Amino acid sequence: MQERLEILDTLKINLGAGEMLLVNIILATVMFGVALGIKMQMFKDVFKNPKSVLLGVFLQWVALPAVTCLLAIILNPFITSMVALGMILVASCPGGNISNFMSSLSKGNVELSVSMTALTTIFAPIITPINFWFWGTLYSRYATLHNDIPTLEIPFADMLYQILLILGIPIILGMLFSHYLPRAAAKIAKPLQVLSILLFLGMVVVSVNQVLSALDSSYYSIILLVLVFVIIHNATALGTGYFGAKLLHVSEVDRRSLTIETGIQNSGLGLTLLFNPAIFSPEIWSNNGGMVLITALWGVWHIISGLIVSSVFRRRKAL
Repeated sequence: MQERLEILDTLKINLGAGEMLLVNIILATVMFGVALGIKMQMFKDVFKNPKSVLLGVFLQWVALPAVTCLLAIILNPFITSMVALGMILVASCPGGNISNFMSSLSKGNVELSVSMTALTTIFAPIITPINFWFWGTLYSRYATLHNDIPTLEIPFADMLYQILLILGIPIILGMLFSHYLPRAAAKIAKPLQVLSILLFLGMVVVSVNQVLSALDSSYYSIILLVLVFVIIHNATALGTGYFGAKLLHVSEVDRRSLTIETGIQNSGLGLTLLFNPAIFSPEIWSNNGGMVLITALWGVWHIISGLIVSSVFRRRKAL
């Protein structure tokens, strides 16, 4: 199994300058659209009833990356280091922009979902590089001892700087637009959200196609194998949110939103980072097929799993 996945680690998945510019524009559009829904009142509301929000932030920022690192170590005999680091990268990203819709579909606490999305998005430029650097380095050291691979240099400083640029600017502009032009923001928020989802799906399709074009058709079964690990990882993320919330006895309504928020990740950000040569230097991270594929497939699967979980929640009466 691991031998088949090692084929992915021989692939060099890179984009040209024009394609990279397009990817950055797509991500900026997505983050600008998310920021339109962020109001300062949300942060005031957090302090009025902080338990569920703070728990959600803990699950998103601490529990999910930690559990993912542990899962990668457990699966180490079956997966490659690049696949494992792809999992950790996804877990380090903020919540996905469709989580609020799914929280509403599941009859969860939409205000809690929106507050979590706002907090994790605003602090993503700092938290994402810290988490990937810390947990990625931890796993890399373990894999070096057990897999006989060279120690990888986790790009903390470069990632921090680039994320501040590609995330920070559109987030700030979106919040300022929403504050000073609330009527215009309200008109474009929903169409922009739909456009963001379509653009994101387009990015996923391009990423998977890049892997397919680099693979011989006889190896397409590897994609299904990687999908299995994506499903395991995503189920673990959803379980972390659900049982973490249940352990601390939050309400059923809040538990639904915390489950969705922890299981829906902005893997589009992960893809953008992977394709950015200023972050993942081609000299060090040249064979990144495993990371690209697991991040792209996550973007497809978390929509499917999120809709399934939301539908199950919706049929159950909240206690």
